[in-house]
This record gives sequence, C-alpha cells and structure tokens, in this order.
Amino acid sequence: MADVVDEGAAERRTGPVRAEIALKTIAAEPATPERVRRTLEQALVFAGAVLAAVYAPGGDGDLLRLVESAGVPRTLYGLRESYPLDGHSPAADVHRAGRPVWLGPAELADRAEARRMPGNDVHLAVLPVSGRPGGCLLAVSERPGGFGADERACLELVAEAVALPAPALPAEEGELLPNAFSLAMDTGRVEVGDALLELFGLSRDRFDGRVETLLGLTVPEDLPSLMSVVEAGHMSIGERELEFRVLQPTGPPRWLRLRGRLLPGDGRPARLVGTVTDASTLRGEVTDVARVQRLAAALATAGTVSDVGRAVVAALRKPLRADRIALAELENDRLVVTVLDPPEPESWPDLWQLEWRAEWPDAPVRAMPTLAAALREGRARIWPAGTALEPALAEVGPGGLAVLPLSAGGRMAGVCLIGWDEPHDFGPDERALLTASAGLAGQALTRARAFDAEHELVGMLQRQLLPRRLPDLPGAVAVARYLPATAGLEVGGDWYDVIPLSDHHVALVIGDVQGHSAGAATLMGQMRTALRAYAAEGHPPDVVVSHSNRLLMELETDLFVTCCYVDVDMEEGTAWCVRAGHPPPVLRHPDGSTEIAETDGGPPLGVVTRADFPMTPLRLLPGTVVALTTDGLVESAEMDIDTGLDRLAHELALADPAHLGLVADALLGNAHRGDDVALLLMRYDGMAVKPLREGWTVWRVPEAARQARRFTRRTLRVWGVPVGAMDTALLVVSELVTNALVHTDGRVRLDLVLIDRRLRVAVTDASPRTPVKPTGLGWEATGGRGILLVEAVSDAWGTVPVSGGKQVWSELALEY
Repeated sequence: MADVVDEGAAERRTGPVRAEIALKTIAAEPATPERVRRTLEQALVFAGAVLAAVYAPGGDGDLLRLVESAGVPRTLYGLRESYPLDGHSPAADVHRAGRPVWLGPAELADRAEARRMPGNDVHLAVLPVSGRPGGCLLAVSERPGGFGADERACLELVAEAVALPAPALPAEEGELLPNAFSLAMDTGRVEVGDALLELFGLSRDRFDGRVETLLGLTVPEDLPSLMSVVEAGHMSIGERELEFRVLQPTGPPRWLRLRGRLLPGDGRPARLVGTVTDASTLRGEVTDVARVQRLAAALATAGTVSDVGRAVVAALRKPLRADRIALAELENDRLVVTVLDPPEPESWPDLWQLEWRAEWPDAPVRAMPTLAAALREGRARIWPAGTALEPALAEVGPGGLAVLPLSAGGRMAGVCLIGWDEPHDFGPDERALLTASAGLAGQALTRARAFDAEHELVGMLQRQLLPRRLPDLPGAVAVARYLPATAGLEVGGDWYDVIPLSDHHVALVIGDVQGHSAGAATLMGQMRTALRAYAAEGHPPDVVVSHSNRLLMELETDLFVTCCYVDVDMEEGTAWCVRAGHPPPVLRHPDGSTEIAETDGGPPLGVVTRADFPMTPLRLLPGTVVALTTDGLVESAEMDIDTGLDRLAHELALADPAHLGLVADALLGNAHRGDDVALLLMRYDGMAVKPLREGWTVWRVPEAARQARRFTRRTLRVWGVPVGAMDTALLVVSELVTNALVHTDGRVRLDLVLIDRRLRVAVTDASPRTPVKPTGLGWEATGGRGILLVEAVSDAWGTVPVSGGKQVWSELALEY
C-alpha cells in the first residue's frame, strides 16, 4: 500500500514536467483557436482546475474580452464575457500590474465576484499571458486548499504557452475565410467558406445559401442548441460557442465546433459571423483532455444525482475499458449506490448482493476499511492486480481497482469505484484523467444532491396538497392522474378534486395555477381548500367559483388560476359546468362518439374582481365518460389548444371505458412533458336504486310541529315504513323542527329521503349556529333534551353548513 502512495506522490512532483512536455507538443501547431483551447485544457488536467479562460484587450481598447475557455461553463462561476480595463476586477488588476494574483475564499469574500460564485470554497488564479500584451489567464478550482505549488507551476507554464491568434471572425467586408460564415439574421441567407462546406459534406454547386440546409444535416438532438444561436431572438451581442454533430454518409456523426458573434447592424440587418471547425480531430489527438472536457460539459447540465452517475459512466467506462463502475453517495456511514454498470447483481461482490434492498444496494463503509481510509484521505487511490484488499473491494476489480473520492467544498459527497477483471496498467495520463474526473464529478454530485433535495421537498409539498385517494361515488367511477413536467426543477400548480355533496351530488374540479414554483403549489392548495369549503356549504357552482375568485383577489397574489367545476346530479344524470379560463370538458357518450362540451366561460380567477361565471347544463346518459384536463395535455409549443382537444376527443373515442384507469394511462402516454398535466375521468353509470324524496316547508304557526309530524306520517305510510320505525322518525322530526323554530329565525324546511333501507330526516334553517348538546341537565330543567333524544334514537346524526345556514340531519336504519 505504501508503494502506491509513494508512486502517487512522485507523480504529483512530476506534474509540471509532464505539463511542459504536453505544452511543447501543442506549441508546434499553428496558432489557431483550437490550439488556444488545447493549451487551456492542460490547466484542467495538470493543475486540477475546473475552468480555465483567457482574456485579451479588445479592439475598442476599453475592455478585456473573453478569447477562449475550457472546462465547465464560465457562467457557473460568474465569469463575465468582458471586464472594463479601468475596473477593479482581478483580471483588470493583473492587466495593469502584470503580476499573478492568487485569491482564496477569504480574499474573494470581499470582492463582487463572490456573489456569483456557487460555493464558499472557490479559489481563483489570474496570471498574465505572454501571447498578447495585457492578456490574462483565469483558472478556477474547488479543491480544498486551492492551487498548490505544483499546480501554480503548471498554470504559469500554461500562461506562457498561450499564443493568442488574430481574431478568426470574418471582417465586415471582404472575402470569407475558408472555415467562416456570415448569416443574415433577417433573411436566413448565409455565406460560407469552402472548408466549412466540406465539413458538412456539401459542394459549392449543391449548396443553396439557406441556413436551413445546413441545419438539416445536423443530428436532431443537437438542433435546439444550434437554434439558440441562429435565431435572432435568442442571440445576444457578444461571442457564443458550442459543439454539435453533423451526419455522415457512413460511420458515426462528426463533431464540429461553432464560434460566433452577433454584430449589430448600425442601420442594416444584424449578422451572425463566425467559424466552424472540426472538433473530432481535436478529440482524437488529445484523448484524455477531450474526455475531461466532455465530462465537464455533461456534468454541467446534469440536474439529478442519477444524471451525474450516467455522465460519469459514459465518460469513463468505455474509454478506460473497465469491466465495472459504481458511483455511490455517502450518507452518514453508508454508501448508497446511485449507478452500477453493469446493473446485474451477479456482476458484483457477494456483500453488495446481500445489501441489495431496492434498485441498487447500499453497504456500510465500515465493512470496507480500505475504502474508509481512502475517503478520509480524500484523494484518488489506485491498487494494481494482486493487492490484498477486503473481498467487498477485491471482487470489484481483481485486475485493478481505482477509488475516486468525490468531494467539493471540503465535504465528501460520495465515491466512484472503477474495476478491471484482467490485470490493468495504470499510466500517468490515465491517473491524471481519473484525478481530474473525480474533482468534476464531486462538484457535480454536490450540486445534484441539492437539486434532488429541493425537488423532493417541492414534490412532497404538492403530493400533500393533492387528494390521497378519490372517494367512492354512488353510480359512478372516477380516476385521476398527475404527471409532473420533466423540464426544469420546480413543480407546477395543477390539481384535481372530487367532492361528494349532499343529495347525491358530486363536484368534479380541475385547475391550474400560473407558473411553476413552490408559491404556485402553495396557492394551489389554498384554492383547492377554498373550492371544497364553498362547495360543502351547498352553494351552486357559479357561486362557488365566484367566491373563490373573490378570495384570490383578496390574497393579493400576482398569480392567476384557471379551473373547471362540474356539479353532477347522480340521481338525475344532469350536470352544471362552470369554467374560469380553463379548457372545457370532453364527453364520451355511450355509443362511442365524443363531444367537446360547448360551455360558456368566465375569465381566470384572480383577474377581475366582479366577474360573471355562467353555468352550462350537461346531460349524462349511463355509460358517459367526462374528461377534465389541464392545458399541459392539450397545448404545447407545437400544438394549439383546439388541435389538442380534438386529439383528446379522438383518443377518448378509441378507448374502452370499462377500464377507466387504463384509459387515463393511455391518454397520458403521448403527453408533452414540458408542462405539468392533471387528468380527471369520471364514468357515469347511473344509480341502481334511486332514493325516494319528499319535502315540506314549515310555516311559523302554533301548530307547525304537528303539521310536520302529519306530513311525515303520511309520507312514511306511502313508502311502507314499519310502524316502529315510523314512531321513531316522528319523534326525531318533532324535536328537530321544534328546535329550529324556537332557536332560529327565517325559513325552515323538512326533507325526508329513503334509500337502501335507511331513512334520512333533515331540517334546514337560516342560522349558522350548530346545535349545542347540553353537558348536564337537572331534574327541574324544562328544555335541552331534544338533541340528546335525537342522538339516542338515531344510527347517525350531524350538522352541515348550507348557504348561510345549516342542516341538522338524522339517519335511521329500517328493519322490515
């Protein structure tokens, strides 16, 4: 083991020597932008930098402008495209003084740059370059301690070797360079050099001068990034650079690199000018540096821990010809595996298989003491074939094992293990590649863990705000689906709800809060609660939506809400629909035909204080399916809402409504994942047994209670209710009606409902006060026993708010 450590120490001492050899090899090439980039890449490999960039005075003489960069995108660390020469930035200071500057976290804390840095352990080095007077090299590191003596020596060699060529961008007038282009942003016509056409596999006579012709030859996955450059609305004044692939007649696609600058028109249309060069040759000549660059680019866009793992596997396993690779997070004293390649359990040690709890295993670090020691040291360790290790490690790489601790900001985030079955020779370049990759992966893993934690927090918030399950409905079946967007981190405000109401009514609600944020999810919860509360009070649909609109206006939020509210009468098969800026319901009739409901709609909630929300009647035959959805399913950048609703209606017509869950899954199968989607389906089957109902308005006259009992006796006799149950019902009616007449003012109504051998007696009055059950009565008390009697003889009883008043009800089980 000591030999391995000594070998690593010797390798670090020879770092500047190897850097000098590599830089001399690159210096023999012509002074081109590619040569500058390759020179900067040596700072990533030999100095442990995550980003290296070179700046030089611009033609205007007032700014230091970015010439070239390598590593992760500079915007991650707040590096600008240009700095004023007379400013107080580190680059301007080095330009004026001509001496290097080494800034650690303490020195950066007092500078404006610290506000744009992603963490608290970032080190910045700025050195003057010899390739052009006044130029400077900037390098960024997140290693604990920053740049050591050897790393500083390597950076000084890189600064000496940077040879800045004359700008390769074409001039305003004159003949284009062979690999240059000039694109007119208003017409899409492009002038190109002959060498550029050869890179695209075109001849001069086959090219029609249209930029679309060149874009059509690129790999489709690379088109979005290219379009962000060639579309005028996305391109800002200044330089842009990206790599993309073009299709070849045979073999894999070719990598090209585009560097461009948008030139203002000064009265004429703006032009995008730049160069396109072959990046595949650069990758072939400097293999390890290219791998670090590709890994850095992939990790820069990796949002989740899984994305980081896949990027590391793609960048290292094949090029290193490794037999297995694992990336694991460190949580307390356990390793939680994120990615295994190959994924089969039998490819990994027995201890790992025993700890296989779900998709991946997890194992205690204490079971692998050698690994624990490597994590404490915090630097890459390599063990050749035959090294005595514990079985849990030895079986990962019997022919050689590399352990790469993944740290960032002084904290250990995880570890990457790379193993070979056959004896493997670790060369100096390969060791440097592993070290550089570990640093990049550690920083990316730390960012991804924060990303995953925030995403889980916001996702948990929304899951708590959505219904855990849908209620069982009399005469209907309802299912719902929620599909979060894959684009971006933050969760949206789409929601659905199914609200059982009195008299076998059911409210179907679906809505969407503007935007994607924790604020949108919170407002969604508030609106869902408000709609449910107003609906439970017994208000008609238009009043429910109007009250919710008024509440949202009083919240003084900048967000608006759309919703669709459908009140379904399960007994009659009728419904009332109210829309507030939301897509209409889609109906599938029993014969398989579909219909987009022609419903009037009001504005979104939270826009107009006094808005009208008209109600539209719907007729539901048994077998009708009602589909409510948010705009994420029926609208996207490629599809307008009318087309989306037509497609939804067509897919619903082809579905089998007998299996409503499968129908919902099928409808979401082709959903656009750029936005959240909520889908609510209800199949109306009709009630097998409809209740018997009768009602009576109680007049405030001296004989009101006796008239109510007479009405009840006559009704129950017609319904065939047994005499014993009839006497009990008459007692309940007498007590509830008397209580309402004595303790309330206004209208009193008595309702009787009989269904499934259960008799429901309900008395509605205009007072919102709930009846209070007395806690104790003396023998001399003359009142207060009515509610106690109702409770004693009823199988169930309670009270619910209805339209400014309340309804007190009692249920009696009948035995015939």
